[in-house]
Amino acid sequence: MWRLIYSILFLISDAAMAGAQVHEPLSVSTRTVLHRAISDRVVPMLITLPRPEAKDWLDSMTERLEKRIPDIEERRAFLITVHYEATRAGLDPELVLSIIQVESNFRKYAVSSAGARGYMQVMPFWVEMIGNQEHNLFHLRVNLRYGCTILRHYLDLEKGDYFRALGRYNGSLGKATYPDLILSAWRRNWTYAAAPAE
Repeated sequence: MWRLIYSILFLISDAAMAGAQVHEPLSVSTRTVLHRAISDRVVPMLITLPRPEAKDWLDSMTERLEKRIPDIEERRAFLITVHYEATRAGLDPELVLSIIQVESNFRKYAVSSAGARGYMQVMPFWVEMIGNQEHNLFHLRVNLRYGCTILRHYLDLEKGDYFRALGRYNGSLGKATYPDLILSAWRRNWTYAAAPAE
């Protein structure tokens, strides 16, 4: 079953996977919180892990991502930004890497048939709802900030239920295909366990 799913995913890897994220009405307080979450511009770095573990994580993920992003400096900068933005939103960085793999196959300028943009396939209506016109969804940090903030919002809305939150993120709430793809990609490609302390 999973081989079939991955064969299909491979065949359509040049197309962005995003479904039509749904434009849901948000309360003023929710819009304010989300606006603040995407507005703060702190320099990203691996500050949430002890130094040896940060290096191990970065080395491990850098190796795994080599075929998708060949330039090592670009790859490392990408991973540091993913780690920072995911951690900032209270998400597992490996989950975010899984979403990026399924959504855009690590293509910065991916655009879905529904109009979603960038690495995390963010729909442009989010810029109007919680951002401002200067936010370019093809910019690495902007795209990751939006994607992580939106997923965090859905996780909170769904009381930590990843299956339902991922369905909302993709605009396919209640269907198993998309959450299963993300969770499988997470298990197969991006699971990280820190080396035991000596």
